[in-house]
Amino acid sequence: MELTGETAALFARTALGHVAREYPHKLDHVLDGDEDALPPRVLHPVFFGSFDWHSCVHGWWTLLTLRRLFPEMAEAAQIESLAETTFTSEKLAVEHAYLERPGSAGFERPYGWAWLLYLHLEATRDRDREWAARLEPLARAFAARLVHYLTILTYPIRTGTHFNSAFALTLSLEWADTFDIRLAGTIRETALGWFSEDRGCQAWEPGGDEFLSPALSEALLMRRVLDPAGFRRWFTAFLPELMKGRPETLLDPATVSERSDGKIAHLDGLNLSRAWAWRSIAPSLEQGGDLVDEAVRRHLATALPHVTGDYMGEHWLASFALLALLAPVRDKRPQAE
Repeated sequence: MELTGETAALFARTALGHVAREYPHKLDHVLDGDEDALPPRVLHPVFFGSFDWHSCVHGWWTLLTLRRLFPEMAEAAQIESLAETTFTSEKLAVEHAYLERPGSAGFERPYGWAWLLYLHLEATRDRDREWAARLEPLARAFAARLVHYLTILTYPIRTGTHFNSAFALTLSLEWADTFDIRLAGTIRETALGWFSEDRGCQAWEPGGDEFLSPALSEALLMRRVLDPAGFRRWFTAFLPELMKGRPETLLDPATVSERSDGKIAHLDGLNLSRAWAWRSIAPSLEQGGDLVDEAVRRHLATALPHVTGDYMGEHWLASFALLALLAPVRDKRPQAE
């Protein structure tokens, strides 16, 4: 289950079909008066599509990533053309100004913040374009907010939805290691303070509308924060019965009963994000690799057929499918003595 040209083109067409689609739309918007009752395209001239702001951000991450990996696909030119008219200094200045509104302190915190940083990081790989330079002021504005947020957030948010702390820190850390050493240090210190003593995770999941695994989101962050030996020690204590196939809840794909319901459709995302987390963690494990590989296969087989088909999933699932398909595959070759 690797990313093929055919799959990349499908994901690209899907994202192109929603990043500039304004309606239906779910705003994260605080009104201070009648004058604030404005349509998405006025409030957010860059990220007005994809049903909501954060989905539009990671829809664009999907598009820029696919353009870089598959520059010869027919959709690459469409992505480039749309990006040129979307990521303008003028439009991004409006997005930046929105953050200065009195009611915007908690706007898209922390999920949208992390995805914006991740989008900017991807844009820096498009060296033939100025998209990254134009996005950087907005990225740095969110980074500054994240530094402050981590100083006041006493406890991590562990639920497997947009508020999950570990997922946001995982994406943000990759950006911070390149652009903001202060933030990177704060993320590492915060993660260790929150999670380093966690033991015997019961993994009572999934919740009915979760698209992230609270347990595996935490484990993936600790994999990024700790050195390999330290992570293996931590992970063994965190999931001590993994070799016995427990907790089963982390190994069995979630059932999605109704994909036209936006919240229940989150569970397709849970299957994809678990595949991403397991696949990213597996190369660091000394034992249990085959069991994890099978869990990844089952989660992907369950979710990938449903990335498209209903707009409640279609406006965002390709991003998580892409994370999963781009994660490293465990090397199963015998190790040299």
